[in-house]
Amino acid sequence: DHLEAAGHVCILKNALDFESPSEISNFIKAESLEAAMALHLYRGGRLLPGHGIPFGIIFGGTDLNEDVKQGEKNKVMGKVLEEARFAVAFTESMKETAQRQWPHAKDKIYVQSQGIATVPNTTFHWDTFLQRSEINQSADNLHVFLLICGLRQVKDPLYLVDAFSEWHQEEPSVYMVIVGPEVDPVFTREVKAKVKRTPGVRLIREMAREDLHAVVKNCFAVVNSSVSEGMSAAILEAMDLEVPVLARNIPGNAAVVKHEVTGLLFSDPQEFVLLAKRLGGDPALEKQIVANGREYVRMYHSWQVERNTYGHLVRMLEGSSED
Repeated sequence: DHLEAAGHVCILKNALDFESPSEISNFIKAESLEAAMALHLYRGGRLLPGHGIPFGIIFGGTDLNEDVKQGEKNKVMGKVLEEARFAVAFTESMKETAQRQWPHAKDKIYVQSQGIATVPNTTFHWDTFLQRSEINQSADNLHVFLLICGLRQVKDPLYLVDAFSEWHQEEPSVYMVIVGPEVDPVFTREVKAKVKRTPGVRLIREMAREDLHAVVKNCFAVVNSSVSEGMSAAILEAMDLEVPVLARNIPGNAAVVKHEVTGLLFSDPQEFVLLAKRLGGDPALEKQIVANGREYVRMYHSWQVERNTYGHLVRMLEGSSED
């Protein structure tokens, strides 16, 4: 949207759609592409060098937190950065990580937080969501914790399941619902099997963005239990929608969630349950976190600032490689 607003014509493609460099080359020629931008230094970035068009990359999170530990991937990503005109990190800590790994690229790495825009209204109803989740209780007494993530191991959706289920058996009004696409088929089967035999935990498929945001507005809190994150859009969107956030205490989450100020950070499943109970019994804390979270997003995650930044970066792709 930012780029099209500046007058560019954009084509979105999934990196997994291309099986070889020749397919990328043919695509570039067929569409008469003049520049490219890749999200994720390894998955998207590795496809772009050598094709004669300028490109930039946006770090995803997994590339800097996980792929960097694998020698061959690390080497490939370093070569991508040699040719890239720019790279975008969501936080200063991500930038520092990249600079340590690839010092030759330090002058082309920019920091731009994810921007959050107002979400259109939707007619999606909370009762419909509860029916899909097979939660057969009065909405008035429910406390639904929403975990939004693609079903892959780095998101660790099963991290809280056992502890949450124990809590549910003490307090039947609390539920955790995992919502997201089935990214890893093998891992998805494991998640489905575990959830099926775990009281108080539900799993439903991904939803349209505007419908999901309507659900977020009605849930008690949004949860993040990832092993690593770049910058969680679900956390930022929850803050923007004035919903409390409970996030696993990892660098990517701690960069946007300040404990007891803009959200709550937990280090293990037992601490999550304690903090969730505390949040439920302390309306003043909930009110404070919600207000601070909304203000934080408005101050540091402006979509207008994001638009200006990417407009500037794309202009770098329009000139010669010496610009």
